Amino acid sequence: MRNPRGPRAASLTVTAALLTALTAGCGGTTGADAAGGGTTGGSLAAQKLTWKDCPAPSASEGSPTPSPPPNGGTWQCATMKAPLDWSRPDGDTIDIALIRAKATGPGRRIGSLIFNFGGPGGSGTDTLPLIAQDYAKLATRYDLVSFDPRGVGRSTAVKCESDAWLDRYFQQDSTPDDAAERTTLLNSTKQFNAACEKNSGRLLPHMRTTDAARDLDLMRQVLGDSKLHYFGISYGTELGGVYAHLFPRHVGRAVFDAVVDPTQSPEQVSLSQAKGFQTALDNFAKDCVSRGADQCPIGSSAQDVQNRIAALLEKLDGNPIPGIFPRRLTQSAATTGIAQALYSKDLWPALTEGLRQAYAGDGQILMLLSDALNGRDENGTYDNLVAANTAVNCADQRQRYTPADVERALPAFRAASPVFGDFLAWSILNCTGWPVPGAGDRTEVSAPGAAPILLIGNTGDPATPYQGMKRMAQALGKGVAVQLTWKGQGHGAYSSKDPCVQNAVNSYLLDGKPPADGTVCS
Repeated sequence: MRNPRGPRAASLTVTAALLTALTAGCGGTTGADAAGGGTTGGSLAAQKLTWKDCPAPSASEGSPTPSPPPNGGTWQCATMKAPLDWSRPDGDTIDIALIRAKATGPGRRIGSLIFNFGGPGGSGTDTLPLIAQDYAKLATRYDLVSFDPRGVGRSTAVKCESDAWLDRYFQQDSTPDDAAERTTLLNSTKQFNAACEKNSGRLLPHMRTTDAARDLDLMRQVLGDSKLHYFGISYGTELGGVYAHLFPRHVGRAVFDAVVDPTQSPEQVSLSQAKGFQTALDNFAKDCVSRGADQCPIGSSAQDVQNRIAALLEKLDGNPIPGIFPRRLTQSAATTGIAQALYSKDLWPALTEGLRQAYAGDGQILMLLSDALNGRDENGTYDNLVAANTAVNCADQRQRYTPADVERALPAFRAASPVFGDFLAWSILNCTGWPVPGAGDRTEVSAPGAAPILLIGNTGDPATPYQGMKRMAQALGKGVAVQLTWKGQGHGAYSSKDPCVQNAVNSYLLDGKPPADGTVCS
C-alpha cells in the first residue's frame, strides 16, 4: 500500500537507515515475445556489458551506503540498452541499470540469479546491496543480480512532480468527507498525472509489465544465461508470472515470494489489502497486549488498541499534530505510517512507540514510517517510486474509476477495515485521467510447459494476502506451481529467516530440488 496512489504490492524491504532511526525512537527519544518463448532483443541481444565498481548512491536515490557483497569484493554496476518500444526492437533505446555481486564459488557457478524486490517501481540497485547478506548462501553458486526496471531509479526514469509538491500532496486529506475535499483530491491527482505526461510522456506508453518482462529476457541473454533463474518478491511475482507467460521455455529455477493475485481488478486488490492490513493490525494488537502493560502502553486489550487507533485517526482528520518540522502528522500520514509498520514484525515495537508518542501529541515516529513508505529520505528528497509505481499500474490496468465508483464501494471497504477501508477505497482513483490507456483487465500469467516455480504464501501477509498464492498457482496452469505456506507475519517469508522457508528455497535454487507441493512451515 502506498499513499495515496494505491499500488498492487509495495516494496518488501525496510532500509537500514529507517531501522536505525526507529530504534532510536523506540528508546523514548523524539527524533522505506512470443508465447512459445522466442528470442527477443534484436541486435541488442549481442551487446556487451561493461561492469565497473558502483558509484555511491546519489541524493535523489535517497539510499544509505551499501553493505559489502557476500563475497567480500565490490558491487559492480553496468548499463544495458533496451528498446523504448518493444514493437520496434531496433529503434530508440532506454537505459536499464544493473548491479551484481559475483558468485563466491565460481567453480560451481550455476549462473545469474536475478532479483526483483517489488513495487512496482522499487530500485533493485538500491535494495540488493542493503540486504544481500540474507542471500549469502545463494551467492555461493550464483552471481546475485538486480536492476532498476524501466522508469525506475538509475534506469531511464519516470519524472513527475517536485519534492516540495510531494510533501504537500502526502499531507492532504486522502479520505475526503465532503465535496470540497473530494475536489481537492481529484485536482491533485489530475495535476500529478499531468506532470508525469509533461516530464515523461515519451516513456509512459512503454511502462507495462510486459515491457519489463521483455527487458528481463534481454537481460538473461546479455548475461549469457540459457535460462532465467529468478527471485521475485511482491510485485516481482507478477513480473515473474508475466515473464513465464511470454517465455515459458526460458524459465529456469524461479521463486515467487509474497505472491500477487493476478486475477483481481484494481478495486478487488485494494479491498483484499484492506482485509489484509486489518488482519495484520489485529495480530499486532494481540501481540502487543500479550506483552503486558509495561511493553504495551497503548491499550488494555486488543480491541482497546484498535479503538484508540481509530480515535487517533479521527482526531487527526481535523487536528494534525507536530510531526517532523515543519510538517504535521495528518490523518493520511498517520494511516500510511501504521501501514508501513505492518510490513515487518520487526517494526511492531516502533509502531507501539509511535502510537504512544502520538497519543501524547508527538507524531515524529509515525511520520518517519510514513516517509519510508512514500520514498522520502531525512533530507526531504523523494525517490521516484511513486511516479514509477503509478506509471506501471496505469499502463497495465484498463480500469479508470470515478468518485461514484468509490462511493459505491465504500461500505464493503469499511466492513473490511475500519482503519484502512476509506484510505484504500479512495486510492483506486490513482489512474483517473492518466494520459495513457491501460493494457487490460487482468494479468495474463498462464505458462504451460514452464519449469516448476516455487510459490511462497504467508498467512499473515498484509500487502499480498495469502489467497493470492493459490490463485497465481491456478493461473500459471497445471504442473507449474509448487506451493509452500508459511504461517507468519509481515510481507514475504524468506526475509523472515525462518529456517524451514529458507531451506526449502535454498534447496531448490542451489540443488534443483523443490519441496513437496503443499509444504507448510510454521
